[in-house]
Amino acid sequence: MFIEIRESGKRKKYYLVHSFRSGGKVKKIRRYLGANLSKKELEVKRTIAEKQVLNRIKAYKAIKDPLISMLSEDELKQLEELEAKEKFKVFHLSDEDWMKFAELFTYNTNAIEGSKIDQKDAVQILEDGKWPDKPKGDIAETYGVAEAVNYIRKTKTHISLELIKELHKIVFKNSKLFAGDFRGEGVEVAVVDSLGQIVHRGAPSEKVSELLKELVEWYKKHKKKYPPLVLAAVMHNQFENIHPFQDGNGRVGRLLLNNILLKHGLPPVNIEFSRRREYYASLRSYETEHNLRPTIELLLSEYRKLRKDLKKR
Repeated sequence: MFIEIRESGKRKKYYLVHSFRSGGKVKKIRRYLGANLSKKELEVKRTIAEKQVLNRIKAYKAIKDPLISMLSEDELKQLEELEAKEKFKVFHLSDEDWMKFAELFTYNTNAIEGSKIDQKDAVQILEDGKWPDKPKGDIAETYGVAEAVNYIRKTKTHISLELIKELHKIVFKNSKLFAGDFRGEGVEVAVVDSLGQIVHRGAPSEKVSELLKELVEWYKKHKKKYPPLVLAAVMHNQFENIHPFQDGNGRVGRLLLNNILLKHGLPPVNIEFSRRREYYASLRSYETEHNLRPTIELLLSEYRKLRKDLKKR
């Protein structure tokens, strides 16, 4: 790392600059320290900035390319055996089933992210148009998720950057100013647990588009090679690793998961709010160990639960 000085009139601007290699390419990080700094001020700011730069490089290297090495035959066989063991059978939804699913999915996917809308509220909003005494943003996102569910039923697109942006826009168009826009340069995100500890950092903002393009290409290359559940799990988990939006990544990721399932002739799946800990654990298992099995097990389990829920209607 070195200090770069740029003069502008009577002002001297100081930058900490560092170059590093990532994916065969040389990347450069430049962090502004301030103008007309004294020697002591420069040293203090440099020490802080060096730590920030090292954390940023760590974030670069933490985001893995989608399945850097393709699934081995043994891993694929294990996942297929797991699916067969659960006696997973395709079932299709009637229009009435779809209405029930939309209500279940909308409530649960929003609740996972902290929405104050409960299941009864969601039904009243979507079926009766009644607004409970709850935050307007949560109500807007209830309508938004339900609309997005209808959108993935109709679209023919499996995955694309445009589809990802469109789903985010549909869900958050009436609640977030950045609806439909990827994070801008310098906008970084982190997932924090209930104790305030960072459990995941999204990809550096300048790497978001590159990683998403790689993910789309990975899917196109392998969509006929891997079983649909494997494809859907990889797309969802890798999308969550990237975290391309300032907020709303979980909901868009679960919509993408269902879109992939639908495009391969499988029914959608609802991940329940009550299983959010298990859900987050499956994401961590993928991120830290590249282990897809917990996600597949969760999806199969939720399929069984969904069949029971739909029969109750």
